[in-house]
Amino acid sequence: MNGSILEAKDTCYAYSKKGPKVLDCICINIHKGVRSALLGANGAGKSTLFSVLNALYKPEKGTILFDGQPLSYRHKGILKMRAQVSILFQNPNDMMFKPYVEQDVAYGPENLKLPKEEVEKRVEDALFAVGMQDFRKQPIMKLSYGQRKRVTLAGVLAMRPSVLIMDEPTAGLDPQMAYEVMEIADQLHSSGVTVIMSSHDTNLTYAWADEIHVLHGGKCIYSGAPEPFYDDHRLAQKAGLLQPHVFQMNKTLSENGKMELLPYPKTQTQMAVKMANCGDRDFGSLHIVKVTEGVDPSTVIAEKGLQDTPKGLFGLSARGAHDKYGFSVDYLYNGPENCIMNCLSGKDSVLICDPLMLDKAESSADFINSNRYGRIDVDVI
Repeated sequence: MNGSILEAKDTCYAYSKKGPKVLDCICINIHKGVRSALLGANGAGKSTLFSVLNALYKPEKGTILFDGQPLSYRHKGILKMRAQVSILFQNPNDMMFKPYVEQDVAYGPENLKLPKEEVEKRVEDALFAVGMQDFRKQPIMKLSYGQRKRVTLAGVLAMRPSVLIMDEPTAGLDPQMAYEVMEIADQLHSSGVTVIMSSHDTNLTYAWADEIHVLHGGKCIYSGAPEPFYDDHRLAQKAGLLQPHVFQMNKTLSENGKMELLPYPKTQTQMAVKMANCGDRDFGSLHIVKVTEGVDPSTVIAEKGLQDTPKGLFGLSARGAHDKYGFSVDYLYNGPENCIMNCLSGKDSVLICDPLMLDKAESSADFINSNRYGRIDVDVI
């Protein structure tokens, strides 16, 4: 297991001296470089814990450690920590400080006293990452809720944190934007950022998280891999959580003798191929085109004779290349899974991919091949 990056030790917090404890001697350890999900029903203490971990609230008891050291609540200590730990709140209106988009995104980097050129570069990169580069001069008040959420995410990305805390990042978003946010979370994780996310969507977090932490009544009642928690129906029910659909289907089919319990599928694609279990059958091939600076991916695709093959995008540099060169794609969102689904029908797919995201792009193909549910040839170009 990776070392600790954020830790709460016997931490208590209440919003008033006579009020109930929202955090009741909670102990939780967030590991460096691990995709962690914080789960629990409304009122379990998730948002409060995030605010305590980010030093927005000072606990009345207990200790918060960042990278093994107790947090300093002096002004300089808090600024130093927040330069590395950023938080994205659920309600974008709680995070907007300036009247115009580019001003709001620049707010954090300017407070770090960065050079003007560096601030402008960070604003440009962050707005592109969330698809809001065409709105940089727009007044905040004219944006929709979803657009405001994109802007607040851009403001967090502009800080270039080593730890990103995301409180219900997909709440209130349309499905495509939700996929885009999860892709950004994966991009950050691939670049070395520790990402911590809360969500009520157990299907989303089950497919994404390496480790979960479950809160109930201000305490952490479970930390670890998702499967043992969801396998304990009483514990999940106590926490007010539902089993993820993929987990529940896999468990039911294994109990009925239709297939083995292990390995656990994480996505609908993996569940579908495990159910089909086609053995030695060859599916379509997955051609992954790594994005190279200054090279139009469509040129590479044409050289390989794949120009008529369905195409998907995955990762920031892939989206940057699409924006720059304007080539057509079939799957703008959830590219890897859509391409794999296409392969399962016997057709080839092309995934235009950020080089940092190769392991995630290949994960479902690896699941299929290593468990001999069929064969998808992966060709990295």
